[in-house]
Amino acid sequence: MKKRVGILPWLFSAMVVLFGVHAGIAAEPVATAAAGQAAAGAMTAPTITIDKTELNNGGAIKVSGQAPAGKPVFLEVWAADHSVRANRFDSEKDKKTGIRPYIFYITSEMPAYYKTFVPKDLQPKIDAAKKEGKKWSYSALLKDLGADLAYSVPAKAKIDRYQSTLVASVVGSRGDLLPAMDEKENKSRSMQLVKARFQSIDKVVAAAVEVKPDGSYTADIKIRDGLAPGKYKIVAVVDKNVKSEAVTFENKIAFPTVYLENAGTSMNLIYPFVLTLVVAIFGVLMGAGGGFIMNPLLLALFPALPHTIVAGTVTPTVLFSQGSGIYNYSKIKFISWKLGTGIGCAMLLGAFIGPKLTEMITLDQFKFAFGWILIILAALMLWQTMPGYLAKNKKEQSILKEFKKRAEETAKGK
Repeated sequence: MKKRVGILPWLFSAMVVLFGVHAGIAAEPVATAAAGQAAAGAMTAPTITIDKTELNNGGAIKVSGQAPAGKPVFLEVWAADHSVRANRFDSEKDKKTGIRPYIFYITSEMPAYYKTFVPKDLQPKIDAAKKEGKKWSYSALLKDLGADLAYSVPAKAKIDRYQSTLVASVVGSRGDLLPAMDEKENKSRSMQLVKARFQSIDKVVAAAVEVKPDGSYTADIKIRDGLAPGKYKIVAVVDKNVKSEAVTFENKIAFPTVYLENAGTSMNLIYPFVLTLVVAIFGVLMGAGGGFIMNPLLLALFPALPHTIVAGTVTPTVLFSQGSGIYNYSKIKFISWKLGTGIGCAMLLGAFIGPKLTEMITLDQFKFAFGWILIILAALMLWQTMPGYLAKNKKEQSILKEFKKRAEETAKGK
């Protein structure tokens, strides 16, 4: 009897162990089933393929893939090898406080090309945004299209912001550097910089994706000419955290087309060369070097060039025409060095202030100011050529006669 009692604890322990093992074995299929149900409920990432991996200065690429049925598909396309600078000066009144912030935002990490392609049935919403003219909002458009969930690449760009003042601009400073923004604010400001950089709705959004009921999709995306060379990436997005792997294609260019790094665009150099040759001839003839003519012409004929780049590029190129002009005018003794030195000091000061003000104004403001300056100068020069003005200004007539006499003597001397 005692032996039987001693065996009972051992039997009880064995039963507990067996029961525990059985429970563990039974629990495993339950856990696996639960995991399977969670996986079944998760959204499948879309697939993506492209029909070509290389373009020559732009072209068309056919994109296709499979996405979850019933979900819209958005394509995010960007230049992976080249970034450009984007800046914006916020001087608009705050709707709540009525205060003008005067904050200057700038980044050097904006993709040289960035565009979102949305389903074709969203074209009416894009057309409605275009009717707003220059007041269209990039962030509002993305939200209206549902494409804000596909916006990711520019949102990661590092943005610096400065508390600016007019005095700071005059002395050549952007102002005081402010603390870094949080992720949400950085994303919001990046959208404003996208609009400031690319200007047009057609450059950042297009309706090109055709989605079928079974979730398969196709899109013919057009990459315009004059863009940055190098690799571009495309990602298909159906939800905030559900996107395809990136596919890559390369955009190639060849001389005489060259890439302008700070402008973020490519252009054929033959056309501006011929244009500048003609302008320089007449510019030096008027003693201006041609810069005031080149500036509006470049903006009108090559709209892909940012106005800040045009202003900055034209300035040093004037040195070439002015250098040869100074040499030839000095040979015929048409230069007053005393007057030239006095004017030069004023130009030195103005050239210091001008570049800082240029980056803080928009293209429309730049064109408005430049246009009025040209109109005033044209009216003044036209008035001074009128017969009545010349008849009254005998001194000017004598100067013109003296210049003509010197020119004739120089010509005979040759």
